[in-house]
Amino acid sequence: MTPLDEDWQTLIGLFPSDWQFLAKNTFAVARLRGFDSIENLFRTMLLHVGCGWSLRETAVHAKVAGLAHVSNVTLLNRLRQSETWLRLLCEELFKENEVCLEPVVKGWRVRVVDGTLIKEPGKTGSLWRLHYSLRLPSLECDYFELTPTRGKNTGERLGRFAVQPGEVILADAGYSHPPGIAAVVNRRADIIVRLNPTSMPLLDEQGNAFPLSRRLQELRRTGVVGDWAVRLRCGDDLVEGRICAVRKTKDAIRRAERRIARRQQQHKIGRANEARKYACHILVFTTLPSVVSSAAILESYRRRWQIELTFKRLKSIVRLGHLPKHNDQSSRAWLYGKLFVALLSQKLARIGRAISPWGYHRFEATSRWQ
Repeated sequence: MTPLDEDWQTLIGLFPSDWQFLAKNTFAVARLRGFDSIENLFRTMLLHVGCGWSLRETAVHAKVAGLAHVSNVTLLNRLRQSETWLRLLCEELFKENEVCLEPVVKGWRVRVVDGTLIKEPGKTGSLWRLHYSLRLPSLECDYFELTPTRGKNTGERLGRFAVQPGEVILADAGYSHPPGIAAVVNRRADIIVRLNPTSMPLLDEQGNAFPLSRRLQELRRTGVVGDWAVRLRCGDDLVEGRICAVRKTKDAIRRAERRIARRQQQHKIGRANEARKYACHILVFTTLPSVVSSAAILESYRRRWQIELTFKRLKSIVRLGHLPKHNDQSSRAWLYGKLFVALLSQKLARIGRAISPWGYHRFEATSRWQ
């Protein structure tokens, strides 16, 4: 057995135990035309999404390695057929990595929306903005769009997502803008969004400017939670909402202050003093009614952040490149494949620190004495 084959067998030991059953159950493998086994099919697809090779390059490498004899078109079709399979594998690895995907807010359909910049490989690689939406706990990608980074309708905005009545949207501070929040409310949905105080004109119940800084001074101890009713001005309309806040730990406050100082040195932040004023707290704006506790709202935002961290690893660990932009199904399958590689890397790092370094995760030895 070659070192590459040994590494592959070690990697298989990290897969969910039912990974081959899921391939058949989701009809990702109706027949093995051009492949000798499900292993070789999956190994070939990981060459594409993991190594960043194009479909044509992957087909050539797979043929040289004896894994497959398929064309780039056949490989693309296989990738499309594997969308559900790859999504379920990601969901299993999320659970193994102890990330709970079950929504804390019960009785609502929960979606996570986000956007990120990606750059294709090479010095002249194109820069794109990826907009996506995931449902919890299924991780089903129900919206996926690539736009340029400049021009009209290319920025992060809630209005681009087809929000349905009764949904709860989880979003970060990049979506903390009154027009987007008004668009969600007008579609009879609710939102939990990280508050950007500089872009949100908040009012109290009497119509005066909400004294956010003064209210935050009431939260002096770590873990203390505040919950205040506010109104958000959206043009001529007012949106009823709440501010939920929790004071960070001292270590988290120091990290936030160092990050602000670093961004100030890089001239990436304009109002450093105002940013430091809010650095001691996590601030969330929500339109959910008071029957949902502030603790549940803040915990929901924490789970959104766990998924955000995983997608950050897509850029830092497995790289985003050669994105198939011509078909939504292949794009989603490719994204799930990248996510699977990122989660697998996380599991490999965790297990590598916890087991004896002989190279195997599952050690099944046979003994002559048995």
